[in-house]
Amino acid sequence: MALKVMAAKRQGELTSAKEVVEQTGCPFDATARVMQQLGQKGILRSEHGAHGGYVLVRDLSKISLLDLSEIVLGPIAVAKCLHNESDCELVSSCNIVSPVNNLNRKLIEFYQNLSVGELLRVRPSASERSEATL
Repeated sequence: MALKVMAAKRQGELTSAKEVVEQTGCPFDATARVMQQLGQKGILRSEHGAHGGYVLVRDLSKISLLDLSEIVLGPIAVAKCLHNESDCELVSSCNIVSPVNNLNRKLIEFYQNLSVGELLRVRPSASERSEATL
């Protein structure tokens, strides 16, 4: 939700976690933590100080939902055993591991092919549209 709030602003305009919380009703701690993670991964840049905040520095149409999900939640897995088979004592006799792996692969592919910009329906700026037509 922070990205949607930020994408609606003018390029370079700062946004605080408090502002996102006020506009979305999301919990402050979770919002601040996610914005910090996005800053560490280069999607946002933080500006410190009394009038600081975050600015969006990457084009949302170039960030996949998979990228965003993995930043916030970690690797995509329909079931825990997909990342650590030792967590499951049934793995050697499991008859659904293949379908679950297939489902997980399809889910990752879907997330990879959906940009955050598409998801949020963020349109490219006028300058980005004119560059794309050149």
